[in-house]
Amino acid sequence: MLRWRWAGLLGMVLALAGAALPAAAQKRFPSSAGALAVETVASGLTHPWGLAFLPDGRMLVSERPGRLRIVGADGALSRPIAGVPAVVARGQGGLLGLALDPAFAQNRLVYFSFSEPRQGGNGTSVARGRLDEEGTALSGVETIFRQMPAVDSNMHFGSRLVFDRTGALFVTLGDRFSQRAEAQNPANHIGKVVRIRPDGTLPADNPRKQGWAPEVWSIGHRNVQGAALHPESGQLWTAEHAARGGDEINTPRAGLNYGWPVITYGVDYSGAKIGEGTAKPGMEQPLFYWDPSIAPSGAAFYTGPAWPAWKNSLFVGALAGKMLVRLSTEGGKVTGEERLLTDLGLRIRDVVQGPDGFLYLVSDEDDGKILRVRPAG
Repeated sequence: MLRWRWAGLLGMVLALAGAALPAAAQKRFPSSAGALAVETVASGLTHPWGLAFLPDGRMLVSERPGRLRIVGADGALSRPIAGVPAVVARGQGGLLGLALDPAFAQNRLVYFSFSEPRQGGNGTSVARGRLDEEGTALSGVETIFRQMPAVDSNMHFGSRLVFDRTGALFVTLGDRFSQRAEAQNPANHIGKVVRIRPDGTLPADNPRKQGWAPEVWSIGHRNVQGAALHPESGQLWTAEHAARGGDEINTPRAGLNYGWPVITYGVDYSGAKIGEGTAKPGMEQPLFYWDPSIAPSGAAFYTGPAWPAWKNSLFVGALAGKMLVRLSTEGGKVTGEERLLTDLGLRIRDVVQGPDGFLYLVSDEDDGKILRVRPAG
């Protein structure tokens, strides 16, 4: 465990679009790989949360109030896509994580997580629907997973969606803030990573441990808002919010316990101790943690040609920290940290590698933006 304290056509179109941006829209920032240019691709989004590239080069983006939009290469925003179900757009709730089916080019299925209104409160749910060719509506929308039980809270919904190499879908789920002890109860979905098939049924190789809900993959999580597959191993990596200190990078594995709220490297918001300490037999240690907290959100591994020295680095957006963090990795371990774009002053909600090999960021603001990060030329 590494610890850290204080101390083709699409690419051409996007590259040309970036070159055409006015100088005022471009800013330069230092990095270990040379100066970075940050360009505004789109603005006028209300607390955007998730971003995914469509095969034709356009981008699909979720807005927390409950809207799904398409963003063109010129930055133009579509009208809200019809067919999105009602969401609880309060506190941290709303329309959240977003993923395209691995076979999207053939089936046009879009998956999204959202805070669903329910009797007794609300909960994180996952739905899928088929995006029409015009990009105006979802059809055949069905909810394939519901976090249970429902909780009367507007906090800690998770939730990222990541397909693994078998085609199963990982869903990261928060502890709902008021129910943190339930993160240790494997019979429910509070504070868990779950794994389902694309239609909501159960994969045969889930843990299936006695007393565990059949969807549950791992337990003892607080609020996982970043998730990505390692490009070489295919292992799931997650970025997880703690309280004051102790934000974690984990690699959730089947049937294991990641400790929250029994062990943590942070303290409560009041300064009070949480749990029993920083380690306990039967509970996993994080690969890396932050103290003080940065509030990590979306995450992506880098595999593109623009920065060869950053191959397999994990990029993590920071909300409270208002920066982009690069974690170098080797052999399934975190080997170093670099803090980037610290003068940008924006809450970074999601990070995606574009098909052009550049990084795309989503800022969580009233006037949210999609930003492109590329080498400064």
